[in-house]
Amino acid sequence: MPASPFEHLVALAARVLEECRARSLTLATAESCTGGLVGHALTEVAGASDVYRGGVVSYGDEAKVALLDVPASALAAHGAVSAQVAVAMAEGVRRRLGADLGVAVTGIAGPNGGSAEKPVGLTYVAVADGRGHDVRRHAWAGDRSVNKLASAGATLAIVLERLAEEAR
Repeated sequence: MPASPFEHLVALAARVLEECRARSLTLATAESCTGGLVGHALTEVAGASDVYRGGVVSYGDEAKVALLDVPASALAAHGAVSAQVAVAMAEGVRRRLGADLGVAVTGIAGPNGGSAEKPVGLTYVAVADGRGHDVRRHAWAGDRSVNKLASAGATLAIVLERLAEEAR
């Protein structure tokens, strides 16, 4: 029987934790459209607490500003679903939770909320560390659940990419 999409997500989370552990790095998450799915996948792995500092589900703009120090000006200029806000979320959660790495996801899971400029499925993921940040744009075409799983997977994947860059 094939593994479920969530089991694949947990396997990816286990790889992230293993790579962070091998480098003695800590991780914190900031999530919007995934509603805590990334943190849930990370905490499904036994022993995650030695790496994972915690996470913030900042679904509304007010939470992004109050809990993650996302500038209100960035939200006004670019919107919550933007590269600029994803980076600010990653940097904010890293700083607020005292982690080596901060990772963030913001997007439009659907089925509503999209526009011509920002369609349903549009997602930005970002990672920040002491060297700076990286951000990726994704456009998913699934339903709400599929988009959330894909976004959570992309969030974990950008951490692995950043760690692979560091190893070079």
